[in-house]
Amino acid sequence: MKIAIPRERRAGENRVAASPETVKKLKALSLEVVVETGAGLGSNLPDRVYQDAGAEIAPDAASALADADIVLKVQRPLLAGEGDLDELALIKRGALLFAILNPYNSRDHVAAYAAAGVNAFAMEFMPRITRAQVMDVLSSQANLAGYKAVVDAASEYGRAYPMMMTAAGTVPPARAFIMGVGVAGLQAIATAKRLGAIVSATDVRPAVKEQVQSLGGSFVAVENDEFKQAETAGGYAKEMSDDYKRQQAALVAEHIKKQDIVITTALIPGRKAPILVTREHVASMKPGSVLIDLAVEQGGNVEGSELGKVVVTDNGVKIVGHANYPSRIAESASLLYAKNLLALLQSLHDKDPEDNTKGRVTLNWDDEIVKAIALTRDGQVVHPAFAGQTV
Repeated sequence: MKIAIPRERRAGENRVAASPETVKKLKALSLEVVVETGAGLGSNLPDRVYQDAGAEIAPDAASALADADIVLKVQRPLLAGEGDLDELALIKRGALLFAILNPYNSRDHVAAYAAAGVNAFAMEFMPRITRAQVMDVLSSQANLAGYKAVVDAASEYGRAYPMMMTAAGTVPPARAFIMGVGVAGLQAIATAKRLGAIVSATDVRPAVKEQVQSLGGSFVAVENDEFKQAETAGGYAKEMSDDYKRQQAALVAEHIKKQDIVITTALIPGRKAPILVTREHVASMKPGSVLIDLAVEQGGNVEGSELGKVVVTDNGVKIVGHANYPSRIAESASLLYAKNLLALLQSLHDKDPEDNTKGRVTLNWDDEIVKAIALTRDGQVVHPAFAGQTV
């Protein structure tokens, strides 16, 4: 079976779907691996490291994708009119496509995969079960986003994070407030704490309070009955009532006035990101304070944040709205994402019964993981959230 790794063509995407390490392991499974030239350059992985690992280097996307049985990508393929290349048209019917497909915001693409006869799998739909942990792309990428958010905040902030005692006087520590304690939030807490900040955090899920405290942070929340039931069976935050939001906003309003760094991470799958920081909150903050909105691509948690921009308010607060945070630390993000994909393919792999020197990937469509991530199958949209989608 041929696996193709094309170069990512969407703006701002520096990641790649394979690393030299994962290429070696795919080759060990008797799978053919073809990498488009330049695919890894954004992650400091030149063609030669893929060649040394056993991959064939294709001169362009058409050559890489020709007759590929499996296509590994970071982001969804371009369709006609989206760029200078219709990537989907280059993928053969019956091929398996694994990528972060963002289907809630690109429903037309889901229908297009079905029309093209491509079996598409959204890696971000990986279920939260024990055997799928090593395949969980949301966790691997969010972890790095949380780290990078703290580092970016440090570069925008005009003072030091830790307390510094010098002969000339004492520099007080920065106060960092993390809003949303998922994987990104936990890493942001840990990173800010390591840099010497006084860290606090808030979330609507009661289970994370102990995690925050274990990392040395203090927990800020309205802990009423609604708060105690504010988590889905899958471990995600629920949408909270307007009354709870008002109470939480009042608590945050007092707390946020004292903060130097605020990082927001709250996302609800398939929904617009909730507003956590209002314009009034921003107006109450000290000049020089920094807000990092990790949810800006889903509408944003901070009123006034703008995708791809650093906004400086009238009172001197910086609101940072960088897009695609994992791509801002692309080398590490690519290595982890490639391992997520490898783990999935290893779980689906077996020997070709007709030729023991060849490997193949076979799908059990009733498998819990396959059912969770499958969007299309044999020309039909099969994921229940998108059934009925047509071109």
